[in-house]
Amino acid sequence: MMKEYQGDVEEILAHRYDLGADYWTTSDKRLIKGAPFSTLESMMLLTELGMDRTDPLIAETAELIFSTWREDGRFQVTGKGAILPCQTVNAVNTLCHMGYQDDERIKTTFKHLLATQYEKGGWRCNKFSYGRGEETLYANPGPTLTGLSAFRFTEYLNQEAELDSAVELLLEHWRIKRPIGPCHYGIGTLFMQPEYPFRTYNLFYYVYVLSFYEKAKKDERFLEAFAALQKTMKDEQIVVVRNNKKLAGLSFCKKGEPSVLATKRYQEILQNLK
Repeated sequence: MMKEYQGDVEEILAHRYDLGADYWTTSDKRLIKGAPFSTLESMMLLTELGMDRTDPLIAETAELIFSTWREDGRFQVTGKGAILPCQTVNAVNTLCHMGYQDDERIKTTFKHLLATQYEKGGWRCNKFSYGRGEETLYANPGPTLTGLSAFRFTEYLNQEAELDSAVELLLEHWRIKRPIGPCHYGIGTLFMQPEYPFRTYNLFYYVYVLSFYEKAKKDERFLEAFAALQKTMKDEQIVVVRNNKKLAGLSFCKKGEPSVLATKRYQEILQNLK
């Protein structure tokens, strides 16, 4: 772990039993409850701060997450609730960040995701909370971005046409702007405010993930988004414009301030574009 952020680590660990069971969850394994200190998000925070697979906590929490895995590749992270594609992509993305991208169960999940992509690219749930308007003909950009984040850990990166179609969905959304997909993901004021750590569909996360995909790198839509991100920076550093208010006590992602770790992610973008 990064010693300068030990206080942040301790704050995250302090929430470990908030929901009544160990590893930031409930007794019935609702792994996304309690955000941003849910099981999945806490692991994302800790890996961002440098915790790696050799730490016993990683292995123990991975065992919990894998206990919700189904043989068809899906993850049931809401206890006994429905299994939705967005939940599976979040689980697999977290496990990849934890170092489990080569696990055979994860490989099965990636095959499942490729086989269940929506016809227009990306992933979506058959859940229409906002009705069935024309905008719902698209996949959900948020889960699609998270799915692409996970796939960059695999051999499928820049080798699979289905992923190019998911990239195209996101690039097209840069032009559409309006809310699309059954869950109404839009590109508006909040999207344009760089959020860190990466949690939701926003400009910084969008540019970061797409920078790994050859299809996006030279596309004018991506370059416009990249330029928009650069305009939000100060002294070549990423300034955290938005984050969850429950993360206000963490030093590595202070709202309104430059972030060293966020800027390292920006430097990855620059490296990807070389």
